[in-house]
Amino acid sequence: MSADPLSDALAVADAHSVLSGGFTAGGDWAVNLRGRDRLKVNALVRGECLLIREAGGEAVRLAEGDIVVSDGAKPYVLCSRPGIKPLDSVDVTVDPVTRMGRLGEGETDVVCVSGHIDLSRDRGDLLRRALPELVHVRADSAEAGALRWLIGQLAGEMKTRRAGVEFASDHLSQLMFVQVMRVCLTEAEGLPPGWLRALADERLAPALRLMHGDPAHPWQLEELARAAAMSRTTFAVRFKEAAGVPPLTYLLNWRMSLAARSLRQDTAPVAELARSVGYTSESAFSNAFKRTVGVAPRRYREESAARS
Repeated sequence: MSADPLSDALAVADAHSVLSGGFTAGGDWAVNLRGRDRLKVNALVRGECLLIREAGGEAVRLAEGDIVVSDGAKPYVLCSRPGIKPLDSVDVTVDPVTRMGRLGEGETDVVCVSGHIDLSRDRGDLLRRALPELVHVRADSAEAGALRWLIGQLAGEMKTRRAGVEFASDHLSQLMFVQVMRVCLTEAEGLPPGWLRALADERLAPALRLMHGDPAHPWQLEELARAAAMSRTTFAVRFKEAAGVPPLTYLLNWRMSLAARSLRQDTAPVAELARSVGYTSESAFSNAFKRTVGVAPRRYREESAARS
């Protein structure tokens, strides 16, 4: 693995961004959106609207250029104003060519492109657990310049439908998600305990990079604390507060995430996979994998192959 924990986590989770369409709207309108256990992405290309969560709380005002990423656990409504009965997204008439739906009446005031992050291969919820319920990236934030460019490119692909549109749109949306994750790193106060919050802590980041750069190494707490320039006790307390687990538990979970990806993607013997993540004993690795993931390595590989 590299010493870039963000890239590593995206690769291990097999996160796949897909631009699924969007909508234009005018007048009074409201639409109910469901993540269906996937991260849901909405990027406002033009206009303004409100986001109202089913769970309650203050409505979020979205402006042109804003992006929101929902964890997909609960539905939410996008609307022109409160009090309008929302249309369910599955009932919106969609143009089969542009994949854009139409809401409301009158002139087009709002254009929104939508997509999702498919985490179906991430059985450990590596990404979902690291993110808050809702990420709101404002168009005027310091990190938003690249996102505005990506949104413009996505909107152009949706509109023109030139050759290669599917490939280009998926890769642009992938880059958009990476940029959203980078924004999260600059606003770590809103992150739940997890690897992303730990990575945002500049004092802990060197230890994370060591574990990601050489996961098979038998890292000890003293070595990791030394890399973070802290005492063993201070490092252990600070790491658990940020990551939600002790350092060596994090290392165990990361090794199992790496092993799970290898089991999904190649046919190397389990003993070889065990050595690649620091285990000299196949049985010790198998026991650790089953405790962490819930099934034995060979069973996990069989189930993954069947799903594929």
